[in-house]
Amino acid sequence: MDDLTAIDVLVDPDETTLRNAHTWNARMRESVPDGFALDASHQPHITTLQRYVRTADLDDVYDAVHRTLAATDTSALTYQAFAIGHADWGVPGQGIAVILLRPSPQVLALQASLQAAISPSTESGGTAAAFVTDPGEDISQSTLDWVDGYVPAQIGPDRYTAHITVGFATLDDLRTIEAEPFDAFTVRPAGIAVYQLGDSGAARKLLRSWPHWEQLCG
Repeated sequence: MDDLTAIDVLVDPDETTLRNAHTWNARMRESVPDGFALDASHQPHITTLQRYVRTADLDDVYDAVHRTLAATDTSALTYQAFAIGHADWGVPGQGIAVILLRPSPQVLALQASLQAAISPSTESGGTAAAFVTDPGEDISQSTLDWVDGYVPAQIGPDRYTAHITVGFATLDDLRTIEAEPFDAFTVRPAGIAVYQLGDSGAARKLLRSWPHWEQLCG
């Protein structure tokens, strides 16, 4: 369907986490130099919910997110970063690397609330037109399918894989990286936002944000 927008309701992490993400991104680009850099159109983030929503309903989606956040104790939302992992899809011989996170129970509760709040505006069957693309860029079938199947595949305990994507690396390099010791750290949200997605789940276009939770009241 061409009247849909692929969105990511995501958490913007704190400054310490951003620095860690950029450090890992530089490491991945040593492995695959033409892999994406974390920048204004590839923001480090923690996906909470991805869906295809009717473009005409975007304002309703923003209102639903706002109401959900206003009813949430945002101070209880935390994650523990515990390892580097990867998904082996998209480019043969490469993996997309992520910082793996353990979400708090409150994060899982927020995810469930967001899903329920925006579900009246969701549809399935999004095409490449739902995404942000560069000239000549295609959206991979794996990306199209991932957004379509995010619910129920990534919803709730034992399903949701919270993570921060940090770039592409070769599978050989990833085996070395993942075997190295990882210094665990706590991740705290700095705000939340709705982005339009690009290929490989990149947060490409900011649609609405609630930085530092400052827009939750009034």
